[in-house]
Amino acid sequence: MKILDNKVALVTGAGSGIGLAIAKLYAKEGAKVVVSDINEEHGKSAVAEIKSAGGEATFVKADTSNPEQVEALIKATVEAYGRLDIACNNAGIGGEQATTGDYSIDSWKKVLNVNLDGVFYGCKYELNQMEKNGGGVIVNIASIHGTVAAPLSSAYTTSKHAVVGLTKNIGVEYGQKNIRCNAVGPAYIETPLLESASGDMKEALTAKHPMGRLGKSEEVAELVLFLSSEKSSFMTGGYYLVDGGYTAI
Repeated sequence: MKILDNKVALVTGAGSGIGLAIAKLYAKEGAKVVVSDINEEHGKSAVAEIKSAGGEATFVKADTSNPEQVEALIKATVEAYGRLDIACNNAGIGGEQATTGDYSIDSWKKVLNVNLDGVFYGCKYELNQMEKNGGGVIVNIASIHGTVAAPLSSAYTTSKHAVVGLTKNIGVEYGQKNIRCNAVGPAYIETPLLESASGDMKEALTAKHPMGRLGKSEEVAELVLFLSSEKSSFMTGGYYLVDGGYTAI
């Protein structure tokens, strides 16, 4: 028996990178997966990939920074599969690079709107549905920058610290309602977002990890799977790093 058999799982930002790896692993472990992304082409490609491997998935386009679209996403999930057992709020952006005093107001608002407001909207509507189900699990994708600084990215650092705080609050508020909520803090991962970085930048980022390499999306997905399953049944309100030792020094 697979560890997510008979479960319905939702993953935002699942068209590529970490989100795609999570959606594929959920499906491999038996879950029916709703793949959501703002990029329709990537989202549909992810569903095709899951189905070709023998999994069950459907695509729902949504902009997580739009509360009405997030509410509709949860409704579409229930319409497709009857319930919502697991949700991974993964969608996020990096934003511009600038010192805090020079950081543009528009960029600040955009990063907070996607990375924080979007996670809140997801949690809000997921929690309401999970209460109807009688329980569920939420995993929020934060970052190592939920605990340490990311110089020249004050909006990103702020948003990820806030996601950790939101996760803790939910863990406490819903602990007696059979709903668990945890956050994952990846370090720098080999994703399409980093493929555009220069060789020098990638070398500098790699050097910050004592393990001497960047992480892989699949390594993050394994931790998310654990936190999404009954193997982590006594874990809630936590923040767990998968960082190659980045935050240890």
